[in-house]
Amino acid sequence: MAYACPYCKDGESRVLDSRSLDSGFTIRRRRECISCSRRFTTYERVEDIPLWVTKKGGRREIFCRDKLLTGIMKACEKRPIAHTKMSAIVDEIERKLRDQSEPEVSSMTIGQMVMDHLLGLDTVAYVRFASVYREFKDVGEILDCLEEIGAKER
Repeated sequence: MAYACPYCKDGESRVLDSRSLDSGFTIRRRRECISCSRRFTTYERVEDIPLWVTKKGGRREIFCRDKLLTGIMKACEKRPIAHTKMSAIVDEIERKLRDQSEPEVSSMTIGQMVMDHLLGLDTVAYVRFASVYREFKDVGEILDCLEEIGAKER
């Protein structure tokens, strides 16, 4: 498979280094363009059987790890959390979902998995994510969530 250079668009490159990521589900390759000698990185992912997500209203869509990462990044915005940590959370959740024998999972299950990770990572990010995931209607529901966090930390 040829990868076009992102700089000169030539299709010929050579692999300088390969590393396995995500327990072997992704291969990171460092490449050098034959034409312009610039270096770039490609990621190759093993193609899996589609994983379907059932939304609250019953609508179904294919699992999108980028969408999950975006939601986590919004919750962690302006928090001292490295992007690599957020990406690792998505990797862990996706791995667990794919390890299940079911080809379909509810968005509620995914949301709870994210909340479990965020609770141990950063309580502000947890509350931000929970406010969207649980659809808080008023301040009382936010206070209830904060009390839950306090009870778990004790």
